[in-house]
Amino acid sequence: MSKPKTVDEYIENAKEESHQIMKELREIFKSTIPKAEERIAWNVPNYKLSGVLGGFAVYSKHVSLGFSENGLSEEERKLFEDKGYKTGKGTVQIKFDQEVPSTVIKQVLLSHARMNAIKNKSK
Repeated sequence: MSKPKTVDEYIENAKEESHQIMKELREIFKSTIPKAEERIAWNVPNYKLSGVLGGFAVYSKHVSLGFSENGLSEEERKLFEDKGYKTGKGTVQIKFDQEVPSTVIKQVLLSHARMNAIKNKSK
């Protein structure tokens, strides 16, 4: 994939089976944290408000959803794993045939936005 300049371009240039997942993730970020800045960072869609909130990237069989530099807490990781998603320190893999776990994503995004705001105030 060539280096995209916009999120629309990133989605358009990705594998077709990933488009719906990425569109849903984009809408979740935009509706949950409407003041977040949407941008391309590290060549992938990324969202920022008082620090990085997260972003997503397409791979051969899944879309990887990544959260802020704080990563995922044990509790957050368990929320995703209990629903059948593979997780990493700060990522969740959403396979092309899985539904987007929107409720859990919104919950985690709001938590990370609060952490960013608190961290920013203490600077």
